[in-house]
Amino acid sequence: MVDLVNKTFLIYGANGYTGELITRMAAERGMRPVVAGRNEAAIKELAEKHGLEHRVFSLEETEKLDAALNEAAMVLHCAGPFSLTSRQMGEACLRIGTHYTDITGEIAVFEACAAADQKAKDAGIMVMPGVGFDVVPSDCLARRLKDRLPSATNLTLAFYGKGRISHGTQATMTMNIDKGGAIRRDGKIKPVPAAWRTREIDFGEGVVKLGVTIPWGDVSTAFYSTGIPNIEVYTVAPPSALKLMKLSRFIGPLLATGPVQRYLQGKIPPGGPSDEERARGKTLLWGEASDDAGNRIEERLTVPEGYTTTALAALEITRRILAGDLKPGFQTPSMAYGPDLIDAAISQTTV
Repeated sequence: MVDLVNKTFLIYGANGYTGELITRMAAERGMRPVVAGRNEAAIKELAEKHGLEHRVFSLEETEKLDAALNEAAMVLHCAGPFSLTSRQMGEACLRIGTHYTDITGEIAVFEACAAADQKAKDAGIMVMPGVGFDVVPSDCLARRLKDRLPSATNLTLAFYGKGRISHGTQATMTMNIDKGGAIRRDGKIKPVPAAWRTREIDFGEGVVKLGVTIPWGDVSTAFYSTGIPNIEVYTVAPPSALKLMKLSRFIGPLLATGPVQRYLQGKIPPGGPSDEERARGKTLLWGEASDDAGNRIEERLTVPEGYTTTALAALEITRRILAGDLKPGFQTPSMAYGPDLIDAAISQTTV
């Protein structure tokens, strides 16, 4: 395991929208990450802007990757889509002994990290995917529900937020447009059609919305955090998006072909929400747990806009890891840090 003394952390994919936001917040807090990525011009410009060291390499450049990780106590991996990048970074962390975190929301990535639990323990490192909006607030909400109803066998989570999403998030969603949905039943992840189920959800604050099932990261992680075997996750989608989700059941394979993907990916605008848009935004979360005896409880949570929450949560977890507060092996945020992690994260000053 890498010695934490006098070690910094590496932000890979630091020139992407979310990576740049995290870098900026980190620098404003006096943290000194090394920023890295493939785009030399963008990485160098970002490093000079904040007075940071930088490294330039692709994940295929194994020697450069290993050298960068050998200098760092941990990596905050921000270069998605993570289904295409997490394996290389994760394997390098196991090889070098560097703690691994990322901001994925992809179920397959969470499951792959969970499967590497023993390897991570053997290497003495912590592997924690999903240290951003997906899944820190909802994971903490799930743990609160489980703590209040230990007998729970069913868990339903939902979130509602307004605001524009980044280029990287849209790229991942577009790439997975043919994948359908997913829920957990009897402890197993089960594929379901896109927009498989809808229900009305009371988010509090007078906000009642129609939610639709999505394959959110908690379908994977909430099971490890709570042991609850039946899990569904919902979000609020505008009518046009809901129609497209349902249509993808029938034309998903067509949308996944190379020519269509290239066209759709080319239509995604760069960047993400402005600082003003982020400052105006917020996200409402709701959760429900029930057991076989008919007991049922609810919890609600309000957090900042999603990208702001991602940066705040990722840096709070980074701070704890660099302080030596960590558990080797695969961990979810609430497994390692408890259900109040989100409160500590969002109590920090936002930008």
